[in-house]
Amino acid sequence: MTRDPMTTRSRAAYDEAACPADLCSCGDWCCTPAEPGPGARVLALRTLGGAALIMGAVGVATPLVPATPFLLLATWAFARSSPRLEAWLITHPRLGPPVHAWRSRRAIPRPAKAVAVTSLLVSGAGLLLIGANGTVLAAAGATFAGVGGWILSRPS
Repeated sequence: MTRDPMTTRSRAAYDEAACPADLCSCGDWCCTPAEPGPGARVLALRTLGGAALIMGAVGVATPLVPATPFLLLATWAFARSSPRLEAWLITHPRLGPPVHAWRSRRAIPRPAKAVAVTSLLVSGAGLLLIGANGTVLAAAGATFAGVGGWILSRPS
C-alpha cells in the first residue's frame, strides 16, 4: 500500500471502499492499493497458453497430434491473461477457425474428429501391445470410449 497525501479534500470525502478503516487510520493520509503488476497467476496462464499454442501449431502440421484441444486451452488461458494474445489467436487465419467453430457452435471439424478417434484407437492398441494389465486396460478403455463418444457427439 502506498500513502498519498490528501491535498484538497478532507478524509471524510473518501469513502470506505477507497480507504477502509481497518487498513488506514492515519489522519491526513489515505491508503490506496498499489497497482498490481503481472502476478504469478497471469504469468502461469500466459505460460500455459504459450505451451498450448506451440502444441496446437505442432498439431496443425503433424498427423496424429490433435490441434483443436490445445488451441482451445491456449484461448482459455489467453482470455484470462492477455486479451491481445487471445484476439491474435482468434483472428489467425490458420489457427483461429477451429477456435471460432467451437465458440460459436461447440463444433469440432471432421478432420479433427478423425484424428482424435484414430489417436484413441492407436493408444488403446499400444496399451495392448505393451501388455498392460487388465485394470489399466479397463480404465483406459472406459476413458477412451467416453472421450471418443463425446467427440463424435459434437457437431461438425
